[in-house]
Amino acid sequence: MTIQYEVKLDQFEGPLDLLLHLINKYEIDIYDIPVAEITAQYLTYIHTMQQLELNIASEYLVMAATLLEMKSKVLLPNPTIEMEEEYEEDPREELMRRLIEYRKYKEAAEQLKEREMEQSHVLTRPPIHIEREETFNVPEGAADVLDMIQAMSKILERRKWNQPIETTVQRREIPIKERMSEIIDLVSDKKTGISFYQLFPQQSKSYLVATFIAVLELMKLNEIYCIQEDHFDDLIIFKQI
Repeated sequence: MTIQYEVKLDQFEGPLDLLLHLINKYEIDIYDIPVAEITAQYLTYIHTMQQLELNIASEYLVMAATLLEMKSKVLLPNPTIEMEEEYEEDPREELMRRLIEYRKYKEAAEQLKEREMEQSHVLTRPPIHIEREETFNVPEGAADVLDMIQAMSKILERRKWNQPIETTVQRREIPIKERMSEIIDLVSDKKTGISFYQLFPQQSKSYLVATFIAVLELMKLNEIYCIQEDHFDDLIIFKQI
């Protein structure tokens, strides 16, 4: 029986949020979106999640279909269009408008949140003892969820080619908390960090999924952080100090 893990990547609030993150990350001009490039990056996210058998919202799949249709229109224009025909809208323009509108709403929401935080400091209240919160200093070059998914995609590709033709594997579900503890032990012993790929000595699907989710959970809890010098470089994982 296949187990579907429910994973919510808090970094993205929907497909438009993911696309906007891709545009910012790869420094893409929102007014001149390279459809082939943005589609390839978006589909890497979708395909990797599907290969890991992780549930993703249907709206992400709808956007994937939209991008593929847009890509086909841009790359394969209709040769029968004549010069005197009415102007045909660039298929990217609708997406561009949606992204710009979404960005405006997102920025407005962030400004309102900042004002709310500022206002909360204005209100008077009896003196209370506030415990000092822990602060985490993550250096520049820290990897994000998209970098993790890109690296995971490479591991899955490698697994596909390295699988033996005939083999019998006993499926064993790996507890996420167990893998989290193992990863913490590994990175604690490596002051110079450990390669992301070294976390996957086993190639079974359950092991890959458990390790991937464990890394995401540890990053969310600020137990570890990942550094990537440049796009598509190896990810190095460090224990948070």
